[in-house]
Amino acid sequence: MSDKKIHLLMVLTSIFWSGAFITGKIAVGEFPPFALTFFRFLFALPFIFAILYLREPGNLIPRGGQWLPLIVLGVIGTFGYHALFFTSLKYTSAMNSSLIGALNPMVTALLAIIFFSDRLTFKRAFGFFLSFSGVFIFISNGDLQVVTQFRFNKGDIIMMIAVVCFAVYSLLSRRYMKQYHLSPLMVTAYTFLICVVISVPFVLWENPSTYLFSATAKGWLSILYMSVFASLLGYLIQMVAIQRIGAPRTNIYINLVPIFTIIQSVTILGESITLFKLIGAAIVIAGVYLATRPETKGTYLASSKRVA
Repeated sequence: MSDKKIHLLMVLTSIFWSGAFITGKIAVGEFPPFALTFFRFLFALPFIFAILYLREPGNLIPRGGQWLPLIVLGVIGTFGYHALFFTSLKYTSAMNSSLIGALNPMVTALLAIIFFSDRLTFKRAFGFFLSFSGVFIFISNGDLQVVTQFRFNKGDIIMMIAVVCFAVYSLLSRRYMKQYHLSPLMVTAYTFLICVVISVPFVLWENPSTYLFSATAKGWLSILYMSVFASLLGYLIQMVAIQRIGAPRTNIYINLVPIFTIIQSVTILGESITLFKLIGAAIVIAGVYLATRPETKGTYLASSKRVA
C-alpha cells in the first residue's frame, strides 16, 4: 500500500472518529465512563479476532515475549485513553476538551524528539503550529476572549493525561511492532481484548443494574457505531499508518476530527457553520498537508541530540 493511500485512509479514519463524538454524546448520557469503554471494545472483539484468524492465523496466539508489549499498549492506549477521555467529560466543557485534544500531535512529536531520537524539520513544526492554530480558530469561532477565559479544572487535567497516554501509545506501538514482530492487526485485536479484561472490575464498581435496564436502543446503537467504525476500522488503519509513516505524522490527522465533527453536525443535525469555522478548517488542512509531506534534505529544527 502506497503512502498516498495511507494518508487518504487516515482522512477516512478522522471521519470515523468524528462520528464517534456524535454517537458518544448519546451514549454518555446512558452509560458511565468505564461501562462505555468496556462495551465499545467488547462489541468489536468478535470482528477483530475473526479478521485476525482469517488474515493472520499464525498471529492468533501471541508468543511469550509478545505479551508484555501488548499489555502495555492495551493499558495505556486503549483502556487508559478512553477511560480518561470519558471521565474528563464529566468535569470539563467540550470546548476545553477539544482544545486540549488538539495538542495530541504536538505532544507526540515532542515525545518522539525527546525519547525516540526523532527529528523535526522547520516545515513540519510550522505544519503542527498551523494545524493547532486552525483548530483553535475553528473551536473558538474567532473569539479571542476564549484565551482569557480558558481555565484548567479537574476535567482538563484528566484530558491532558489522556492526550499523553495516546501519544505514548502511538510512539510505543511503532517501536514494539518492529522489536517484537507484531502486526497492526495483532496489536489492535489484543489491545482491545486487554482493555475489555481490565475494564471488568471498574464496570462492576459502577453497578450495572443502575443503567443496563434503562439504556435505549439508540444508546446501544451508538456504542455499536463506535465499536465498528471508530474502534475496529479506526484503530486498524491507525496501526498501519503508524507502521508506515510514523506516529507524529499519523497523529496530525487528529486535528481533522473537529472539522468533520462540525460537518456532520451541519448535515445530520442541521446546525449552522460560520465564516471563522471555515477559515479554521482551511488552516487545519494546510497544516496537515505541511506536516505530512515527505521529508526532503534540509536543516532540522530539533532532534534528540540538538535543540535549537
